[in-house]
Amino acid sequence: MNPLKRFSPATFVIVLAVYLFYTGSVSEYDIVTGSIVALIVSFLVGHWLVKNESKFFSPRRWFYAIVYGLRYFIIEETKTHIDVAKRIFTLRANPGIVRIPLDVKSDYGKVLVANSITNTPGTIVVDISDDGKWLYVHWIDVSTLDEGEVKENIVAYFEDYAKKIFD
Repeated sequence: MNPLKRFSPATFVIVLAVYLFYTGSVSEYDIVTGSIVALIVSFLVGHWLVKNESKFFSPRRWFYAIVYGLRYFIIEETKTHIDVAKRIFTLRANPGIVRIPLDVKSDYGKVLVANSITNTPGTIVVDISDDGKWLYVHWIDVSTLDEGEVKENIVAYFEDYAKKIFD
């Protein structure tokens, strides 16, 4: 494979941003060192990590990612933390494992949905089917077994944004 075709600008940007974030500074030394590291990583594995560069640089996808992040961490997390706190004080829980259909196509979208569910208090992804079409989720309050209602209660918000960002 042509070495220039192996270079991934998207991987370069991601690795450089992560490097600068974890070094905690943006000095000339850090930018040069981070660029060298990012260049090496993007040549070695970039073509495996990012299949479509134009998706990464799409302003529409970045807009949805920012909206998702803000809404998720400010609104959704707050609501679920309050719900779990109420359940702790009232000792009201009906835990169980539910199966949820998953419509996201990309692996990155599936990871976003699974991580968002797991990070949300009261739910954790236990398994994903081999074909990637079902999530098995431990839910603190199994109020219904209807797949449509379960999906609406747990996954719909995450899946909607995962499709807009990654599919």
